[in-house]
Amino acid sequence: MRHKQAVRQFGQLCSSNPSNSRRTSDRWGQGQYGAGRGTRLHQGLDIKCSDGAAVYAPFDVTLKGKLTVYTDPSKAAINEGINLSGQGLCFKLFYVRPDRTSGTVRKGQRIGTMLPMQSVYPGITSHIHVQMCDKRDPTPYF
Repeated sequence: MRHKQAVRQFGQLCSSNPSNSRRTSDRWGQGQYGAGRGTRLHQGLDIKCSDGAAVYAPFDVTLKGKLTVYTDPSKAAINEGINLSGQGLCFKLFYVRPDRTSGTVRKGQRIGTMLPMQSVYPGITSHIHVQMCDKRDPTPYF
């Protein structure tokens, strides 16, 4: 008899969004995994987060270094993120300025600050982009 492994759920990511509600649709597009992005597909899930809000560890995590989101210099204001692992998962958070980039952090502790999306994409639903390292769909974890 095989036991089904429980799906790990992400705890609160953003101080302005206690329920991890998702970005749906706005003038810039849609936030679900697999949404169209011109010639490519969206490879993450967008979780609403107000510009400047605190970002928290969704569970006990190891910080695995800073990441660069874009090569386009016009997007420099939001061109940061962090690589993390925990609960057997490897994932990335885009549009977050990390407080630090190595070590371990407990669930619910602050890991960074949401960057000013409105300055680059006026009218967008500001959000953290959650992307699994292997680019599979993160939706089941929310």
